[in-house]
This record gives sequence, C-alpha cells and structure tokens, in this order.
Amino acid sequence: MYMLGLALVLTLLKYFEIGPVATWSWWWVLAPYALTALWWAWADATGYTKRKAMEKIEQRKKDRVNKHKEAMGMAPRKPR
Repeated sequence: MYMLGLALVLTLLKYFEIGPVATWSWWWVLAPYALTALWWAWADATGYTKRKAMEKIEQRKKDRVNKHKEAMGMAPRKPR
C-alpha cells in the first residue's frame, strides 16, 4: 500500500511539475505502479493475503475470549 501511495505522489509531482520529479522520465514515475501490481500478484498467488487475514481473525477471537474471562474473574491462560 505504501508503494501505491508513493506512486500517486510521484505522479502528482510529475504532472504539476514540482521539484526534481518534473525532470524525471515518465518511466521512473510510473515504475512504482508496476511494482505495486507485482506485489499484489505475488501476495495473492502465495496466499500471503489470506494468511494475514486469518491471523487477524484468530487474534480477535483470542482477545475476545480473554476479555470475557477477565470479566468473569478468571485469569486468561498464558501462552506456553
């Protein structure tokens, strides 16, 4: 996501001819878009995106269970 933000900023700087980016070739300005597309393709192909989403869901479940245990006066188990 940071790469996409960088690409957008560079595109705006080039379009409005601000700073040293105005003298750069459009290839250098548009390269972060290609890198972003490659990253997303790799992340989807390897399952990275799905794995991170599942880890987030599991952490939310653990946090919710621990919160309810604390509300009942029980101490949550510490990881071994």
